Amino acid sequence: MSNNLLAQITRSIVDGEPDVTTELARQALDAGLEPLAIINQGLTPGMNIVGDKFATGEYFLPHLIVAASGMKQAMELLQPELRARQQTIKVAGTVVIGTVKGDIHEIGKSLVGTMLSASGFQVYDLGVDVPTETFVAKVKETEAGLLGLSALLTTTMTVQREVIEALVEAGIREQVKVMIGGAPVSQEWSDTIGADGCAEDAVGAVALARRLVS
Repeated sequence: MSNNLLAQITRSIVDGEPDVTTELARQALDAGLEPLAIINQGLTPGMNIVGDKFATGEYFLPHLIVAASGMKQAMELLQPELRARQQTIKVAGTVVIGTVKGDIHEIGKSLVGTMLSASGFQVYDLGVDVPTETFVAKVKETEAGLLGLSALLTTTMTVQREVIEALVEAGIREQVKVMIGGAPVSQEWSDTIGADGCAEDAVGAVALARRLVS
């Protein structure tokens, strides 16, 4: 029974049915399944399959967004249960992410955040149009090992460089790996501004994050 429910949760993520995912997660809790088991054996395998399908070109961005939405809704249901049982997800690393000052593009950055959460990272999403000093303060506060900077405009790309310079000035550049992303961003730009890597999409961002924390 329990294995069947977990398999159904995985399936619902792959099929892109967020409401079904959430309902099945609720049923699994009611059936006495541990929240961690629901995450590790139901939700995460589903997101991994979706990520693989996206990487091979079978799935496209809308599939990723819908699957991530199901994961996010189910996690909102499960988080209070985790806290109540004093259970914690094994954290792969702590990430601060946001879209830089002057840029209000949301979707790609949010998707990266959800995919990182699904992959076991503790994510602090600062939103969009984030001032440079806010990034620096949050990295200090959380002692994050990763910082993700999104910029979708050629005019805001330069702010990614400003954030890295501010980390240096604050004396914390050594403690944090900086990932950059966004349509105009390239490996060449990443090298130019002294970032630790760039990713073309959310699946690439997760792979890069794992590589950087290892």
